[in-house]
Amino acid sequence: MKHNQQNQFSFEINAKIPDALGRAGIIHTPNGDIATPTFVVVGTYAKVKFLEPSKFHNIGAQAMISNGFHLSKIADEIEQAGGLSKYSKYNCPTITDSGGFQVMSFGSGLGKVISMDKRNIAREQFKAENKKRLARVTEEGVYFKRNESQEEKLFTPEYSMEFQHKIGADIIMAFDELTNIGDSRKYNEEALNRTHRWGVRCLTEHKKLTRESIGKPYQGLFAVLQGAHYKDLREKAARELGAMDFDGYGLGGAFEKEHLSDILFWTNSILPESKPRHLLGLSKPDDIFAGVENGCDTFDCVAPTREARHGKVYTLDGDINLRNAKFADDPLNLFKGCECPTCKSHYTRGEIRKLLKNKDGLKNEKQIVADKQLAIQLITIHNVYFIIKLTQQIRQSIMDGNFFNFRDKWLKRYYK
Repeated sequence: MKHNQQNQFSFEINAKIPDALGRAGIIHTPNGDIATPTFVVVGTYAKVKFLEPSKFHNIGAQAMISNGFHLSKIADEIEQAGGLSKYSKYNCPTITDSGGFQVMSFGSGLGKVISMDKRNIAREQFKAENKKRLARVTEEGVYFKRNESQEEKLFTPEYSMEFQHKIGADIIMAFDELTNIGDSRKYNEEALNRTHRWGVRCLTEHKKLTRESIGKPYQGLFAVLQGAHYKDLREKAARELGAMDFDGYGLGGAFEKEHLSDILFWTNSILPESKPRHLLGLSKPDDIFAGVENGCDTFDCVAPTREARHGKVYTLDGDINLRNAKFADDPLNLFKGCECPTCKSHYTRGEIRKLLKNKDGLKNEKQIVADKQLAIQLITIHNVYFIIKLTQQIRQSIMDGNFFNFRDKWLKRYYK
């Protein structure tokens, strides 16, 4: 759907993958264009950990997604600064989520393992004790509290729209209820229907706030689709939300990894082709390829930055961990031929590992902390660049008409 020039939000498709749902396109926003497919960097609190604004665009980053729930308490401050793009100093298109993830993580998923791999999930972990939960779901909205002793604060779909409008992201998400991977079929049905009703309320409030926001650029509102791994629930969500006047769609939910391609195919076969789709919380290369093939345009995940803090380095031959002793005196760059600022600066694996491990007895505590932060920054830059570069190459393969050849060759090397 294209809005008029004043609204400054639209989506265009440049090329398609033959016999698949995937496409290369451009999302136009008030703060710039997003060439898709692409990876959106996570800056939970409006800042990407260990990635300075000066490095953001240098590594090809186009957009940032932040946690609207956490930023809600400083929404007024962000609004006064001119919106999230300016407040963050990244000066790029931005996205905020609605608080739906916290519905699960503070509620039925509190203290539980959140995983796409069912082998890592012990079912007894999902026997949550209600008295310990920090989120309570009602039809009106969700009651949150920071800890068990504090008073509850009600988050409604209308309130979610209110603080996301103040934060001023280019794309905002409708308030949804993310279920836990251990939740029953019956509860998933209830949550899906509630998410639909909340979506209607979000859309109504969004249109009201947009009318009142004279002089402000238009914010695209994305519906969030749930339904776990149930085909009929996913298709129901796609039919109902796809028929409404949303600007795009966020595809989320808790499910085992093996169901990803099917879920995306079921959903995106029904959703309007003319609107962008964002796959929430996934960035592993095989997930990105599956997402692109099945019609997703943008992706986000904390993994590239979080794993960097634990010494994991992405390479075309698979991931390596610099904490491993075999890299102690390794003279190679993080990856041969990589054009990221870290690799071009000629830091070796051994040097970065030494900074990371900090076992030099001659250094004071302050220097040890500084060295470790430098190591994490260097790996973060590399990892984010690596995933963004992958999506750039995927986009080019779609434009060139050889997506499947590129996919097969790339994955065979990475997962060998």
